[in-house]
Amino acid sequence: MVLNMFNDRRDTCPGGDPVRPGRGIAFRLSFWILLSVIGIFTLVFGYYYMLSRDLIVKKIEKQAGEQARGTAARIDTVLAATQKIPENLSVVLSDLPFQEEKKLFGLMKAILARNPEIYGMAVAFEPYFRARNVRHFSPYVYKENGGIASTRIAYDYFSWDWYRLPRESLSPVWVEPYFDEGAGNIVMSTYSVPFYRSVGKRREISGIVTVDISLAWLQKLVSDIRIGETGYAFLISQKGTLVTHPDTSLMMNQTIFDLADERSDSSLRDIGSRMTRGEAGFVESRDVLDGGEPCWLAFAPLSTTGWSLGLVFPRGELMADVSRLHRLTLFFGAFGLVVLFCVIIWIARSIIHPLRLLTAATQTMAGGGLNAQIPAVRRHDEVGRLAASFAAMRESLQTYISDLTETTAAKEKIESELKIAHDIQMDMLPRTFPPFPQREEMDVFAMLKPAREVGGDLYDFFFLDDDHFCFTVGDVSGKGVPAALHMAITKILLKTKAQQGLPTETILARVNEDLALDNPSMMFVTLFLGILNVRTGELTYCSAGHPSPYLLRAGERVNPLPAENGMALGVVDDFVYRFRTEMLKKNDCLFLYTDGVTEAADVHCELFEEERLVQALMELKDKDLKSIIEGVLERIEDFAGNAPQADDITMMVVRYKG
Repeated sequence: MVLNMFNDRRDTCPGGDPVRPGRGIAFRLSFWILLSVIGIFTLVFGYYYMLSRDLIVKKIEKQAGEQARGTAARIDTVLAATQKIPENLSVVLSDLPFQEEKKLFGLMKAILARNPEIYGMAVAFEPYFRARNVRHFSPYVYKENGGIASTRIAYDYFSWDWYRLPRESLSPVWVEPYFDEGAGNIVMSTYSVPFYRSVGKRREISGIVTVDISLAWLQKLVSDIRIGETGYAFLISQKGTLVTHPDTSLMMNQTIFDLADERSDSSLRDIGSRMTRGEAGFVESRDVLDGGEPCWLAFAPLSTTGWSLGLVFPRGELMADVSRLHRLTLFFGAFGLVVLFCVIIWIARSIIHPLRLLTAATQTMAGGGLNAQIPAVRRHDEVGRLAASFAAMRESLQTYISDLTETTAAKEKIESELKIAHDIQMDMLPRTFPPFPQREEMDVFAMLKPAREVGGDLYDFFFLDDDHFCFTVGDVSGKGVPAALHMAITKILLKTKAQQGLPTETILARVNEDLALDNPSMMFVTLFLGILNVRTGELTYCSAGHPSPYLLRAGERVNPLPAENGMALGVVDDFVYRFRTEMLKKNDCLFLYTDGVTEAADVHCELFEEERLVQALMELKDKDLKSIIEGVLERIEDFAGNAPQADDITMMVVRYKG
């Protein structure tokens, strides 16, 4: 049937003139429509697949990170409580007479009885500390058969890790986990804390306090974590030893680096290195159990011991539903394309014949013969209306082309002029950052985002001399070209007056007089002007109706500078402006802005306001200047969403480095 649709046959137009075979038009129409649909479907399906996969991966990454951090925090809570016991005992030992061995054993037994999570503890003294003929002395108490037993450590313990490591570092240390055969061959770990004695005015180390804890609870806690059907968790020590693992034969027998070497898996070795360095992360890997199926691996460190917790998320299992949905979508899409192909062929054949009749006339019109006769098509569908439209088009095409040419030329001229105006305005503002790389006393960064092609905001900064740095941010009333022209005039006047060495209040007064002198449109400018002594940190500033900048100071809340807020420039020609001063400390920042920041609105007409700005600055104040401005702008754009920008946005950050 489909072959018959493309039979090589010829029809004739009225008058007997042959036309091209129907096969060519129908074939091309069907082919290109179908090809376009296939292309669109492929793009949409591919985009949908990548987007859905990325969304799921991000969700898994977020949940994995939260689960890893939460589990690590639970473990750290228990271990942190355990750490307090030897740390407190080390303080007590500083004042306890060491000759009273019975009293020391009694204290240790009492501590062990009150702390069920501890298996045993020891107080190991320095060599010959107790007596000149006694090299090592270490009382040890431990749990045995439901009670508490005591003994002395008989071996020379000074080279053992639990004594040597805290002795060398003079700080508490968690020793690598180990199997304790005497305690029933269970996994143990020891926390060691040095203690001291005062000898004259000096403090000398006297020995090491230790506690031994069983890690059975930790192994159960980690092994009980299940992720889907096949996901699991594992724990490694600071040296990469597998403390817990679903394959119990690997526990305490191999390190994660041994597994990487056995499988020649460099990525697993890199993951192990990151885990033993105490990093947290989320990476693609293969199953740590057998190196087989692809998976995602989330890991987070334990802040107490330096060990690292890993969570294995099986990728195939978690992505199974998405893959099944994609296969189903692909099947129905392919079926739809077959149906669409048949429909396109049928439609193409139904419209080809009348289109042939219009071909000769349209070819004549395409060659410029707008007086060509349009053949009558006796149909009342779209093709018939198309023929009538060609006839009507013939009457108006010349006029339309002429009008379109004039309109296009005018529009292109306006757009070109506006672009030139935008480029000129932006070129008037300093845009090279850092602007003064040779000056180590201060730094500055600024940006302006106009609401239209050109805007009325302005900013500027320059050195008046080697010690005084002048900077300003302003906002002209109105928008568009008039505001841009007024902005340019204000910027030139301001820089001219400032370079005369005038104080801030006099600069604003002189600029105000010039702007108010001939201002029939009553345009005005709000402006903040500051002059910073980069040697001393003294800031002299003056405001003409402009929002006060925020002072970003380390360890303090973000607050606006107190200001004598004068009248906007260009309103009254004899207004007296007042200045204020502020001493900046090292690394203090000033954040200057226009009302386009705080008055940015979302689709519900809710404003961004100062409260959100202060919150953003509190979060960003310790970052570099560019990151501060980009961070505030990102928060404004996230808040506004799809709402159009209503006002120009200008921001500047000045940092005094001292």
